[in-house]
Amino acid sequence: MWRGLKGKVMASYRALDWVLLEPATDRVRIGDLLSVEAGGMPIYQVEAVADGLVSLRDERRSQVQVRSLDRFRWRAAVA
Repeated sequence: MWRGLKGKVMASYRALDWVLLEPATDRVRIGDLLSVEAGGMPIYQVEAVADGLVSLRDERRSQVQVRSLDRFRWRAAVA
């Protein structure tokens, strides 16, 4: 478990449906879950988005990482 947005404790994500992410056209929002592979690990939660970069955390580390949005191909589907 790890601390997500606003200090909430987030559980490990297991059964998620994934949709293909097109970084050039799809809007990524704070709180979205991203992955390099559909259902792949780690799964990252977006904390900030700016100029093609995302600040995010994975479920194993509490440290914020900044990565290019182009690196991620999958987003968890909204239920």
